[in-house]
Amino acid sequence: MRSSMFLFILCVSIQRLFAAEPVVGPAKGSLVIVGGGRVSRVITEEFVRLVGDLDQSVVTIPTAGEDEDWGDDYLARCYPRRAGFKNVTVLHTRDPNIADTDDFVAPLLNAKAVWLDGGRQWRLADSYLGTRTERELHALLARGGVIAGSSAGATIQGSYLVRGAPAGNTLMMSPGHEVGFGFLRQCAIDQHVIARNRHIDLYPVVMRFPHLLAFGIDESTALVVQGDEARVIGLSGVLVHNGNELPDDPDLPYFTLKPGDAFDLALRQRRLTSTVP
Repeated sequence: MRSSMFLFILCVSIQRLFAAEPVVGPAKGSLVIVGGGRVSRVITEEFVRLVGDLDQSVVTIPTAGEDEDWGDDYLARCYPRRAGFKNVTVLHTRDPNIADTDDFVAPLLNAKAVWLDGGRQWRLADSYLGTRTERELHALLARGGVIAGSSAGATIQGSYLVRGAPAGNTLMMSPGHEVGFGFLRQCAIDQHVIARNRHIDLYPVVMRFPHLLAFGIDESTALVVQGDEARVIGLSGVLVHNGNELPDDPDLPYFTLKPGDAFDLALRQRRLTSTVP
């Protein structure tokens, strides 16, 4: 496995020499990938900074939740409103045919940011994969926007969907529910990892799919991604599986990124200094 990883890193290094666009992250725009729990102040401040100002248009998508009442009460307490944004629109359906219509995606066309709520990530996948909604999310990034989300709203941002089984969130791999939105390519994202003792849950995933880079993000912690650089902010840490560094402990299958650390997604290793403010 280590030799195949070496060849992968070599190929990525060569690819980066000739490629103008990032290998893993979005070519434009920013991602804020939160591991669940309370969204700490530093994460909110970073989200607001990336969006630009509190008058920008923000869309919140609560579809990962099981409720159906996403009216005024939800709008008043949703995260973007609590963060201070004034122009917030709720976007929700469980019907992919509706998600594929011009009327439904209209709020996304001029939005500067999207917030993906927590819940169960398979609900997001079932509602939006392959629809115009998914395409407009990628288009928002392409014009320099921000996509952020917590818990299920974090996991859906990877290309491989972990804990996607409708039968329960303890199943890491579920055929038929293994595709995320792919804002991070060749990546899997888990959440609540330290708070819920999920430290090694990603290990069988990367053993089954050795090309994947996998992140276990703890609560009140976020990966902030621009291009192929990720930065860790918040209160805890991010466990990296299949990275190009030695584990913290020889008996563990991961190493840990702490707040303030910067990580090269393409080379799968820490950066000594961040190139993103």
